[in-house]
Amino acid sequence: MKLDFHTHGKLAKQLPFSTQYTDWLFGEAKLAGLDALCLTEHFNTLQFADLYGYLLGKSRREGDSLALDNGLKIFPGMETDIAEGGHILSLGKAEDILELNRRLEPYKTKGSFLPFDRLMDLFDEYPLLVGGAHPFREGGHIPELSAEQLKRLHFLDLNGKDVAEDMEKATRLTSELGKQLNIPVIAGSDTHQAVQYGCIYTEFEEEINTVDDLYDRMQKGSFEIHVAGQAAFQVKTAGLLKRALKEIHALGGDYVRVLTGAKQ
Repeated sequence: MKLDFHTHGKLAKQLPFSTQYTDWLFGEAKLAGLDALCLTEHFNTLQFADLYGYLLGKSRREGDSLALDNGLKIFPGMETDIAEGGHILSLGKAEDILELNRRLEPYKTKGSFLPFDRLMDLFDEYPLLVGGAHPFREGGHIPELSAEQLKRLHFLDLNGKDVAEDMEKATRLTSELGKQLNIPVIAGSDTHQAVQYGCIYTEFEEEINTVDDLYDRMQKGSFEIHVAGQAAFQVKTAGLLKRALKEIHALGGDYVRVLTGAKQ
């Protein structure tokens, strides 16, 4: 099972949710060869609940995952900022993710983000799989947390954007921290649009439907991380496309129609 651990369902946090755009994303993910993805949408994105409501309405349950008609499985999740600087990924049942997102409502603006320990205490109330997103990205401070704090994480994210910038450095630093903490390192693209799918992914030996089974295979090391030879090109192209589409929207255009060729 080819799984991308870190993806988004919208082009940008402050843009309105588009069912057409999200459908296009999920279709392209399958075409890129993925069997499953973790939808780790930003916790403070506009219309977070609408995105998940739409997904729940068009999928069927397979364990904790949400299966689409094209065969793609989606593990519900969220990406949350912490006061210290950095992002935390959480995976679980859709209802738990939605409830957590509502409980985090007072903490969604910069300056009010929860500190790591308080966020983890909140997460501990739910059966979640929790990881450190792109721990060595500039501006983040996850590696500066104490070892005691970091051991509350279940995994670390070897991130496509960081691998594209400096593969050796990102792999070495993330792997070393994972070994120090004795937690697995997995891979996610961090894409907000389809060009980036497949630049990096985690492949498991068998199909997985629950978060518990996912964690079991991660702990056993029953997976391989794959990095595409053109990963740097994919990430660069994805960044250019994202900026262009946001500019189209800012100028009053329909970026979804431009991208997909959909008729008005």
